[in-house]
This record gives sequence, structure tokens and C-alpha cells, in this order.
Amino acid sequence: MPNLSTTYAKLNLRTPVIVASAGITGTVERLQRCEENGAGAVVTKSLFQKEICRIAPTPRFKIVKHENTFTLYSYEQASEFNPQEYAEFIFKAKQKLSIPVIASINCYTDDAWLEYSKLMEQAGADAIELNLSCPHGVHIMSGMDVIEEMVNTTKLVKSNVKIPVIPKMTPQSTNPGSDALRLDSAGADGLVMFNRFTGLDIDIEKEAPILHGGYAGHGGPWAIMYGLRWISAVSPKVKCSISASGGAMNGEDVVKYILAGASAVQVCTTVILNGYGVIKKINKYLEEYMERKGYNTIDDFKGKVCSRILDMDSVDRTHWAVARIDKEKCTSCGKCFTVCIYDAIEKDDGKFKVNQNCDGCGLCAELCPAKAILMVRRGEV
Repeated sequence: MPNLSTTYAKLNLRTPVIVASAGITGTVERLQRCEENGAGAVVTKSLFQKEICRIAPTPRFKIVKHENTFTLYSYEQASEFNPQEYAEFIFKAKQKLSIPVIASINCYTDDAWLEYSKLMEQAGADAIELNLSCPHGVHIMSGMDVIEEMVNTTKLVKSNVKIPVIPKMTPQSTNPGSDALRLDSAGADGLVMFNRFTGLDIDIEKEAPILHGGYAGHGGPWAIMYGLRWISAVSPKVKCSISASGGAMNGEDVVKYILAGASAVQVCTTVILNGYGVIKKINKYLEEYMERKGYNTIDDFKGKVCSRILDMDSVDRTHWAVARIDKEKCTSCGKCFTVCIYDAIEKDDGKFKVNQNCDGCGLCAELCPAKAILMVRRGEV
């Protein structure tokens, strides 16, 4: 049987699946459910210095549906515990769990970063995740230079504790690749790429923001390609390990993130929507994938895709492909005709056919509901 164990931020994990900081990790009982269902580690719901953030409004979740995907839009805020209560929570969690417990903290003064990080270390936390990137936290919402704050905080906390320090990066940056290199140089033991985006949804009848009336975090399956892009670019260049976060809904997504260079993958939305049992399903998929591919360890395929990503100059730009419609499958729905900007689709005896104008873009094949269109080499019948 394949070995799912991995090393992330100097921590030994039995599986690369980490349950991310959220309400699903807000109590010892919930952390136990994560472990019972196969999580490799847990990140506790964040402790915030700003006290008002410890009181979350209700309701605070909204599923915003798009045509082919969805957004989990939320304003969940922080743990309700004060620093001493939170330290006791971490202490109790360490008594009950055998997997690593990573404490998440969010402060905005140096004194608080020093106090809270030392408290977490003394309580027994295995590592500290620096949550400066909360999509509706002080740093993002007040317009601070989040990257500069994150670099300085990483150095400060690293000088204060001996356990691993892991900054959680924001996706809302002009160059996450450069940010990751700066954090790596600042001594980060691991990087979380990334937190959720800050967003806004509007009720057009009330002409006002939905839910609590302000900005909120948003994420969902659509976010994975952003994470894959930056992790694949960064992972070969940094010394520290990376935990992917954003858009991982199932086992296939976890495999993609590992192929891009992640040592571990944080899951949140899928646990919220599908329950803790989804962790078992992800681990099972990962085992089956590794068996099918002949991999014994995570390292056997971690980062494998990075060297296969082409730069702009290496992309094959020859127009070798052309669409071909199978008339037996064609239902004459006309979708291909509607979307083709090259006027390459025309009526043919009640069906449709492709003419010489076809550019080979592939959109008609992607959108054909009957799967009647194939992309073939030019000249093939």
C-alpha cells in the first residue's frame, strides 16, 4: 500500500490532507472529528487580537451560484476565545489528538505577536500559522502593506519561538512569487498558498451588500487554478515547504496540488459542504492514484509537473487542429454555430458541418452538449 506520509514545515504528517482554519476546527471535538476521518494535521480557528472579531454575525454563509461553479461567500471571523482561553483550547487539543495541531493567530501589534506566539508554544502547539491575510481581517481591510507586514512578522515571531512559523499568504498581490521568496528568506518554515479572496456580493433589489452588509471572504472550486499557477512557479525556488490552499474539493484536486509542488493541501470548503467524511474519500483517492501510477511515496510525484510547464517561447503555435462533427451524434442544437466567431460552422442537410474557416480553437468541442465534435489533425477525414 502506498505511504501517504509527508513532511510539511518540519512536521511529520500521516497524510498530506490538512483541515484549514475555520469553524470546522474551532473546538476540540471538531478537531477530533478531523483526526478520526484521516486528517494529517489541523489548523485551529484563528485567535484574533481585535476583540470585536471574536463575535461573528449570523447568518454568515451564502452559496453564490454561478453557471458552472459556485462561491462560498462567508464572514466567519475569529475564534470566540480570548488569549488565555485559546491557549487552554490548544493545550486540551494536544492531550486529545495525536496529529499536529497548528495554532492560527492574527495580531496587529508587535507586543501581541510576541505574547500570542509564546502562549501558543507554551500551550503545546506544534506550529504557528500567521493569519495576516484574513480576507476580512485588520491587515487587508485597513489597507496595510500586507506583504511587508508579513515579512516583518515572520522575522519577529521566528525570533520569539522555537516551533515552526508558517505565514499564510494572500492571493491579492501583484507578485505572489516574489512574496514567497521574501518570506522564505525571512525564515518561514512553511508557506500557505493561499488564503481566500476579499469579495463583495450585492442584493440588486435591496441595492445593498448581502449578509452582514460588508466585504467578505470568497472561495470555491474555481480558485484552484490560481493556486496551481503560483505553487508550480514557486516550489522549485524556495527552501521551505508549501501547503496549498484554495479550491481543493476532492482527491483529484489534492493530486494536482502535489504535482505542482505542494507538500500538503489544506481543505475547508469541501469539509463545510460535505462533512468530515470527505477527508477519508480524499485519502482513498490518493492511495488509488498512487497505486495506479506505481508511486510509493508522496515525494515520488511531488512537483513532477513543474519541469513540464512551457514558457511563452516554447508553446507550439502551429494551427494543426481542426474541428470535426460526427453527424450521427449531432442533435442540431446549433450551439457550435452560435459560439464560432470564425464562421466555420454551417448547416448541412439538417445537421452542421465544419468548413475551411476553422481556426482550431476547440471551443465548439468543449461546449457541444452531445459530445459530437472532436479536434483532429488537419487533413484527417
